[in-house]
Order: sequence, then C-alpha cells, then structure tokens
Amino acid sequence: MALEQIDFEDGEVPLTGFLVRPEGVARAAVLVLPTIVNGNKPMIRRAHMLAQAGYVAMIADFYGWQVRDFDHARELAGALRAEPEHYRQRLRANLAALIGHEAAAGLPVAAIGYCMGGQAALELARDGADLVLAASFHGLLDTALPASNGAIKPRILICHGDADPMVPRAQVMAFWEEMDAAGANWHFHSYSGVKHGFTDPGSDERGLAAIAYDESGDRQSWRAMMDLLDEVLG
Repeated sequence: MALEQIDFEDGEVPLTGFLVRPEGVARAAVLVLPTIVNGNKPMIRRAHMLAQAGYVAMIADFYGWQVRDFDHARELAGALRAEPEHYRQRLRANLAALIGHEAAAGLPVAAIGYCMGGQAALELARDGADLVLAASFHGLLDTALPASNGAIKPRILICHGDADPMVPRAQVMAFWEEMDAAGANWHFHSYSGVKHGFTDPGSDERGLAAIAYDESGDRQSWRAMMDLLDEVLG
C-alpha cells in the first residue's frame, strides 16, 4: 500500500497530504490529524493500519512547511492556533481535500488525531463538520470556541491518559461539561497512570517526564476506535 501525495491549498498556502488506499472496497475515509511535528513515521504507520482494516486514510498537513525540529514545530503550531478561525479553516481545507478525492467519493468520513491532532479532530466536530466519528488520542481538550448546542454531528471518542500533565482533570471536567451542553454523543476512556504520547513507542526515547509509551493504553485505545467505527458504520 503505497503513499500517494495529495497537493491542495488553504487560500494561498500550499499543503501536502498523503493518502493510502485499502486493497479492497473501502468502508469509509479517515482523516489522520498528526501530532505537533506534523506527518511523521508514527502517522504513516497509523494510515497503513487503517488501510489494512479497509479504510481510505489521508494524513493531514497542518503547516505546509517541513518541520525542522520540535522548537520549529512549536513555533508553527503557535502561529496556526493563535487565531481559532484560521486554525479551523486550515482543518477544513484538509478535510475538503480528503472528501474531494476520488478514492473517498461517496464514503462516510471520520477524523482521528494524536496530541495536537486530537484537538484538531475535536475542533472539526465543534465546527459542525459532517463526520461519523471524531476520535482523539492523548489530545488537548480545551478550545477557544466551545461547541454550541446541536453543532456536533459525529460520535466523539476520547482516549486519554489520566497522568497526562498537558490535560489536567480540570480540563477534562470542562470538556465533559462542554459536550453535555452541546448535546454530543461522547465516549471518554481514561487510562490510570498513563501519560501523554502513550500510543507512540518512540515516546520513551525523548527523555521527557510528561510523555511515555503505554502498550496496554495503545492497544485498548485503538480497539476502542475500531469498535466504534464498526458501530457507526453498521
């Protein structure tokens, strides 16, 4: 299953996504929203896992720039998220690129994301995107534009490490209240003792106290997402 380069734009900003097709008939299309460092090997791995399970998968592009290092990624992310509407427009451009691709024609669409990408998947849901599922893996839960009542169309799945210092319990509680006020249909899976970045085996190599791989959390969260996709697709 080869990666196909997808070139598109957000206004005057050129962007590049990477798409993988399943070998047989696709069940749905999935937008894979990456971490703050944008598309990388872990995201390519997830796209291939989705394709092997029967889904068209496209890795999104947040920036339109090759990320040099983590500091550069933080700079790019800060500029992108500084204006919430600009941030959402970038996400809508990525979603439109997937929906408009011939491989996704007529298919139901889901969005999943990791870390910053988890927040991005939720921002698309808050924005009223026509999705069947929005899933966040160790994603940020805060937003500058809370969802209005009735705005959220997809089922929501949050897979969260309870020991994630980037998403403290106060943020979790605020998210629950936001989802209830919006009338969303949401599932929240919290894994005790699990930190940020728990789905990436490479997390342990970064030497950061806030992040760590957790094999059980990785396995259980992926299964939860696949099971909910099965449910919403029928």
